[in-house]
Amino acid sequence: MPIDPLAPPTLDPFADLHVDVGTPQVLGQGPGGLRRVVPILGGSAIGAAGWRARVLPGGSDFQLIVSDTLSILDARYGLETEAGERIYVQNHAVRAAPAEVMAALLRGEAVDPAQIYFRCSPSFETDAPSLRWINERLFVGVGVRHPAQVVMRFFALN
Repeated sequence: MPIDPLAPPTLDPFADLHVDVGTPQVLGQGPGGLRRVVPILGGSAIGAAGWRARVLPGGSDFQLIVSDTLSILDARYGLETEAGERIYVQNHAVRAAPAEVMAALLRGEAVDPAQIYFRCSPSFETDAPSLRWINERLFVGVGVRHPAQVVMRFFALN
């Protein structure tokens, strides 16, 4: 039976990330919303294929708080595998929640992750031989924001 090129894609597990974050810098209100920058301090990644990496400090999550219920996120940071290979990550995300939940989240309080819609579309760049294929694929993910950490699970679209 031939493969249907228009069949819905499947999701293959790619990696789980735990990203440690610092105190947000509030840059102020602009025409599109409130701008915040959250420093990325470190963390870890475990690939579904068994690879491990650390999240390199120095990245940032550029946030646009569009309304009392919606944030648009653009995180950029690096990973370094145990083998010393480097991966650049750019992750676009949408985070939505009821106004009172979003307000608590923005104050840095712990909230029930089930009340937050957190979906993302990460992209990767690397010249690591074992992971070079990730340059040529689309990914999606889900996330949970804790007061000092973001936990995400990424999937490759196939």
